[in-house]
Amino acid sequence: MPATPPGTSVSEHEVRVAASPETVFAYFTDPAKLVRWMGVEATLDPRPGGICRIALDPSQATVEQFAAFIQRERSSEPADVGPGAGVMLGEFVEVDPPERIVLTWGWELELLSVPPRSTLVEVSLTPDGDETVVRLSHRQLPADMVAFHGAGWDHFRPRLAIAAAGGDPGRVPWRA
Repeated sequence: MPATPPGTSVSEHEVRVAASPETVFAYFTDPAKLVRWMGVEATLDPRPGGICRIALDPSQATVEQFAAFIQRERSSEPADVGPGAGVMLGEFVEVDPPERIVLTWGWELELLSVPPRSTLVEVSLTPDGDETVVRLSHRQLPADMVAFHGAGWDHFRPRLAIAAAGGDPGRVPWRA
């Protein structure tokens, strides 16, 4: 695994899911299951070197949210962000069912100073009785992007817990 570049940070998260590690693992590797809690479209080839492409929400509303965030965080001119801004493009690095997944992460349009495949997301799944503890670390993030990505993971974590436990997390609230 590559060393963490200087000036980068880590965003760490944890959630308990009322399902086995095998069940939860599929919510990171099966496109139909992944879009139940994150995104509207996914192309996944869960093997080292395989593609991981997730359209989190290609709506204009999301594009506008990204642009507003950039402007607010950087106190700069309005951001020039177009359609497709909510598309993550990465690659699976490690796939160890049902315990661990490591993948690269970045924005297809090189949004938010996070180009495609430029950061690492590490997911570990630990059984705890009838439940699974999911630990997620998003590494190599530019320091000024930790809050943004942390807010995203904070939003999606409970949705994963609901979906993997067999529930319906509902629509992503910012969808138009």
